[in-house]
Amino acid sequence: MTATSDPSVMATDIDALLVAMRPKLHRYCARMVGSVIDGEDVLQDALIKAVEAHPSAGPIGNPEGWLFKIAHNTALDFLRRRRRQEALRGLAEMDMIVDQLDAVESRQIAATSLRTFMRLPVAQRSSVILMDVLGCSLKEICDVMECSVPAAKAVLHRGRAQLREIAGEPDDAPQAQLSEADRTRLGAYVEHFNARDFDAIRAMIADDVRLDLVNKTRMRGKAEVSRYFGNYAKVTDWHLVPGLVEGRPAILVVDPGERESGPKYFMLLDWSAGQVSTIRDFRHAPYVIDGAEYLI
Repeated sequence: MTATSDPSVMATDIDALLVAMRPKLHRYCARMVGSVIDGEDVLQDALIKAVEAHPSAGPIGNPEGWLFKIAHNTALDFLRRRRRQEALRGLAEMDMIVDQLDAVESRQIAATSLRTFMRLPVAQRSSVILMDVLGCSLKEICDVMECSVPAAKAVLHRGRAQLREIAGEPDDAPQAQLSEADRTRLGAYVEHFNARDFDAIRAMIADDVRLDLVNKTRMRGKAEVSRYFGNYAKVTDWHLVPGLVEGRPAILVVDPGERESGPKYFMLLDWSAGQVSTIRDFRHAPYVIDGAEYLI
């Protein structure tokens, strides 16, 4: 996170800043709440708060730090609503230097699963994500978390130590699987989509279907959402595969020419009375799949 001394940056082009910062802010939010999907919801709330707060914020010397602070507080609000927040009080102010990690360990921490990050207390989680995943300085961590330097050092040290312990434990979590019902209905949707039989897809969606083309637009109603399928008919950079994202039935999208690279993004569908009632398509928010646990 790079400090920006020019307060006019936010004043002249907040929209451009929000677009540029969105992937980085999502990495933080997703790891704080343990879900790339919930992380996008938290991020959207944070961006709304930033836009609303900006006119009365006055000169902002470090716009990126200001945005991270809003994202941090929004993530904490989300955790409180889920009753998962852990106490931030009682941090011992230890006078120690920040451990210097080698490149290998830094990469290992950055690649840590979201489920593992959720096993850390909130303060430890936040400090490790900010420094070891996003590359923030100790001062920036203090600004975001509103704590002293010794306290930041203490939680960072403990968080790293806890991650090392967790890394040595066997992963015995059961692997989620699609139910037979989800396999059948997702399979039908995917088969028609890949065949570019969008008339068959339109027959599967409800009259009041809702579409969230994340980071792009929202539509409602069969007539309006039908235009969305027309856009897919014009391009060839997609192939759909049924699967799971964070244990939820999902449609993973791969590039036909780069299937070995894994999915580029995913879609989520909700059903009502046997028809598709909502579609959430992350085509224009590919950063969301970063760090996601998925199964094809």
